[in-house]
Amino acid sequence: MTSEVSLTASAASDTVARPGASAVGPSGPAADAPGRRRTSAAQWRKRGEIAFFVTPALILFAVFVVWPIITAVQMSLFRWRGFGPMVDFVGLANYLAVLTSKVFTDALVHNLIIVVGSIILQLPLGLAIALLLTRRMWGQGLLRTIIFVPYVLAEVIAGVVWFQLLQPQYGVIDTILQAIGVAGPPQGFLGTPELALGTVLVVLTWKYLGLAVILFLAGLQGVPEELYEAAQLDGASWWQVQRRITIPLLGPTMRTWGFLSMIGSLQLFDMVWILTRGGPANATTTMATFLIDQGTRSQNFGIAGAASVVLFVVALVLALLYQRLILSRDTRDDDRIRPARKGARA
Repeated sequence: MTSEVSLTASAASDTVARPGASAVGPSGPAADAPGRRRTSAAQWRKRGEIAFFVTPALILFAVFVVWPIITAVQMSLFRWRGFGPMVDFVGLANYLAVLTSKVFTDALVHNLIIVVGSIILQLPLGLAIALLLTRRMWGQGLLRTIIFVPYVLAEVIAGVVWFQLLQPQYGVIDTILQAIGVAGPPQGFLGTPELALGTVLVVLTWKYLGLAVILFLAGLQGVPEELYEAAQLDGASWWQVQRRITIPLLGPTMRTWGFLSMIGSLQLFDMVWILTRGGPANATTTMATFLIDQGTRSQNFGIAGAASVVLFVVALVLALLYQRLILSRDTRDDDRIRPARKGARA
């Protein structure tokens, strides 16, 4: 009896010790199969959850982005008035008409002026106001609200308000300027070609300055106080602190805001349409107002489609250039900082 028990124990020990014994034994595959089934089921469940959340977004993107682009390209190849099927194929004639149109080229120049002017005006103003709001003062929250309210205000409402304020006969702006002796007769800021684009740019600065201020304030919250304290101990002046610490560390936020401002300026339509409708004498026409005017007033949907495609290409090219020349700097900085952080942790 003892020998039988010892033989059984030795056989069991050989089975455990022998490499691969569990794989060929009757219990190996049978034990692993449920685990593999559970893993496979979990993976499929995870994929199903991803598809459940991603599919609606893809459908919306296809309906509201991809399909309009395809439709605009299709319209741009036909002479079409908006009624009936598109049968009068003209090829690239609409693109040639758009690119050789003085109104459209002027509109492109106006867009670029607004892009550059918005950055030149809003960047220093937004940074100065953000630095001011970081100081503890009475009414700080109220001041932040006052600055940010124009940004959340609807473009239509803001445009109508400024249109009334800038009227030469009864507008408040002209009344105030005449009262303080700055201007004589009514100026007609929106009705004079030499003043219209500058006036629109000032209104746009008022409207969108709040976004720059809020973004810069958020960026300033991430600047460590220790850096300012060390700079003060070293005897650095206020300007040296801002130039050496604040502005470099706020660089990624500034560049992101600049990208958003550029894209928004290229797509500008609402405010200009309400204030001037592109006038006077096309002095404030933008690419967006040009294509809307061609589609609604002239009912030349082929020209409007070609203009929209050109606008899309211009915005895409400028966005890629901005990404390549400016935003890529942040990526390079991250690549340099990441190894240093790993070394510090080690």
